[in-house]
Amino acid sequence: MLITTTPTIEGKRIVKYLGLVNGESIIGANLFRDFLASITDIIGGRSKAYEDALVATRKAAIDEMIEFAQEKGANAVIGVDIDYETITINKGGTMMMVSVAGTAVRIE
Repeated sequence: MLITTTPTIEGKRIVKYLGLVNGESIIGANLFRDFLASITDIIGGRSKAYEDALVATRKAAIDEMIEFAQEKGANAVIGVDIDYETITINKGGTMMMVSVAGTAVRIE
């Protein structure tokens, strides 16, 4: 499955537009990871725990979008937009959400 943020695919012809497809994924950031991330942020380094969680969340959202595109008979998704959001829940907990959306197409 070819995935692109562009509205066209160079060298390929879109033969059918199959509609909007999307995927969402939310991962809770646990207390221990939050604590370690805050220490890393104070020191000025990178937060490996958050980076790993974000990569896993993005991959899950994209995989879901691909599954929906395949169900429609697509072999590519164009115009993909990726959005990131941090959600604060009660008692100070946080969750990370990634949503992706694009247009499922058949290309030749």
